[in-house]
Amino acid sequence: MRPHTKEERILTLQKEEILSAYNFRHACKEFDPDRKITDEDFAFLLETARLSPSSYGFEPWKIAVLQDPVIREKLRPYSWGAQKQLPTASHFVLFLARTRDALMPGSEHIRHMVEDVQKLPPEAVENKKRVYRKFLESDFELLDTDRAVWDWAGKQAYIALGNMMTAAALIGIDSCPIEGFEHEPVERILREEGIADGEQLRLVCMVGFGFRVREPRPKTRQSIEEIVTWR
Repeated sequence: MRPHTKEERILTLQKEEILSAYNFRHACKEFDPDRKITDEDFAFLLETARLSPSSYGFEPWKIAVLQDPVIREKLRPYSWGAQKQLPTASHFVLFLARTRDALMPGSEHIRHMVEDVQKLPPEAVENKKRVYRKFLESDFELLDTDRAVWDWAGKQAYIALGNMMTAAALIGIDSCPIEGFEHEPVERILREEGIADGEQLRLVCMVGFGFRVREPRPKTRQSIEEIVTWR
């Protein structure tokens, strides 16, 4: 067997570092309130979300960084899964997904994405909208209910969420994704605070970032043979 090259040894080390980060990451239930993420590091985490992929490249999400302790406290009575994270997280993030109205082919958001962001020529714009409409109407049949498109948009937001959490683990920052909240009262507060109008954007999930106060229990997962099938 030939010896590993320097490049191969570096690649192996990188793989080990990535797997180490995945083992480091856990759903942190309580953060150290005295430790704060630097502006530079949090900007890095936000950039990993911004660069995340989305269906058709439409980025059907918005991220609200909730640093106001008063608003955080307002959410606590209705966020049973974030009782310790809301007051202790260095940074607390809300992932919002666009609604059906906001994601229809003729919506302002879709126009903005294809014309202003993707800068497609007029013919390509019309072709992309045509393909996208078919996707909504028949390929995935998302127009049967008002919630279906929003749920689909939420799946896209979870890609960005996962990338943020992995990036955080790679640089030694803890995180905790949270779905433990009462949707209606939480969204009422977000409307009152001007964070999400409930018409164009609705809350999908929360995530806290910071530094652990205690070590977690060992990670438990199914074996690779239980979750992967080869054919």
